[in-house]
Amino acid sequence: MSSRTGNRERTTKETSVSVAIDLDGGPVSTSTGIPFFDHMLEQLGRHGGFGLTVDCRGDLEIDAHHTVEDVGIALGEVFAEALGDKAGVRRFASIKVPLDEALVDVALDLSGRPFLHYAVDFPGQKILGDPPFDPQLVEEFWRAFAVAARLTLHIDLVRGRNTHHIVEAGFKAVARALRDAVRIDGGGVPSTKGSL
Repeated sequence: MSSRTGNRERTTKETSVSVAIDLDGGPVSTSTGIPFFDHMLEQLGRHGGFGLTVDCRGDLEIDAHHTVEDVGIALGEVFAEALGDKAGVRRFASIKVPLDEALVDVALDLSGRPFLHYAVDFPGQKILGDPPFDPQLVEEFWRAFAVAARLTLHIDLVRGRNTHHIVEAGFKAVARALRDAVRIDGGGVPSTKGSL
């Protein structure tokens, strides 16, 4: 089997992002200047079974929006690069993941058709840290990722009261669904059209 890896550097006026992924495993290292976001990206790599390196320097003195969104874009691009023509992948996956009182339901399709359904309402508080993390940015991250990776992604909050638990359950659920969807389970492209 050929290597399923991707590398990308993205530089704008607001951010400088470098991302590398290996869908078949490896070390995980993240550095964005936002400790909680680093923790979530680490969950994505470890629970996805991916080798993942993310390095971002962004305009955090303004806010975290550009950093979070641009990392999502770059990560989606390297994910698509690593998937290649998607030959043999399982394609579809879904899972419910709990974290204490929180339960998040995720379904996805490596369809080639970007779409995000995001139905997660947070209790409202920011997640403490230096800097604090605004949970509204999570939707921006997943939208950027889904569009750049060209996949269909549904994320629904079943229940939850703690913002940290809700966000983390979501990252773990997407990670586990991606892990299942990219698994090699055949030889051809899983589509009647012959391509995804």
